[in-house]
Amino acid sequence: MELVVIDAGASGVSAARAAAEAVDELAVDGLIGMLPSYARDPVAEAARGRVPFLYTPQFEGLSPSSDVMTTGETAPELLAPAIQWLSDCKRARRFFLCGNDYIWPRSSLGIARRLIARFGGVVTGEHYVPVGVHDFDEMLERIKSTRSDVVLPVFLGSDCIAFNRAFCAAGLSRHVLRFSSAFDETIVYGLDSSETENVYVASSYFAALRSRNNGAFLERYYTAYGDNPPPPNGYGESCYEGIHALAALIERAESFDARDIRRVFGRTLQGRTARGNEAQPVVGGRHPIHLAELDGYDFAVVASR
Repeated sequence: MELVVIDAGASGVSAARAAAEAVDELAVDGLIGMLPSYARDPVAEAARGRVPFLYTPQFEGLSPSSDVMTTGETAPELLAPAIQWLSDCKRARRFFLCGNDYIWPRSSLGIARRLIARFGGVVTGEHYVPVGVHDFDEMLERIKSTRSDVVLPVFLGSDCIAFNRAFCAAGLSRHVLRFSSAFDETIVYGLDSSETENVYVASSYFAALRSRNNGAFLERYYTAYGDNPPPPNGYGESCYEGIHALAALIERAESFDARDIRRVFGRTLQGRTARGNEAQPVVGGRHPIHLAELDGYDFAVVASR
């Protein structure tokens, strides 16, 4: 397999343009997308079913285009066990929702709102800012005024780092829990160790997980890239898994045709994964969800389901 790495840019338009170029000019046989949700359908439309398109990161869980195959966790899978745990074990009742203003945060937090009510909690407020905006003053004042027990922030990349820095600078981190599924090892290293207290994260993958699959993955990873490579994380692992998943689908279908590959999706075993405990999980199958608490720069798993 030959890998062609393409920068999808910062918008759905740029992602669609990159996908069309990959298919039309570079003649790729498949697309593996580790993209924001706003770029997923534009990429699918650009590919127009001419090549298989596998979308790997966690997503809100809305039904994607029929041309898209998803392997990541959905918002209900990530949020339900974590909100229940926070309600039961931390006696959290008052939740504030915030994030970037696009489909993934809004849809995911809409699901969170319903789950919070199911587990006996209330939503104290909701606030969104555009991607790239780092002025959180109004949002933080609202969080302070609502006396919330937990904040659920869903921000992308550098926005996530900026929000968490501002949250701590506002003096909120000691008394208000933060829970998110949009927070991984790369975000942690963008923060000071004093800015990681009272943070809980839900994911199907943490580098700290002790399992046969993750142990084998980490051994290969550090053997290939040395002692100090970029930290393994859920988003990167999803892309790694997507490569093995697409290879398994092509082999099972004995075809590169997108229609043939979609027919065997959900019925094909993949050879390698760092998630879960099954040696050969089904492509597109579900994996255990873990809730971890940050201890300095390390994730410590407190519950799994």
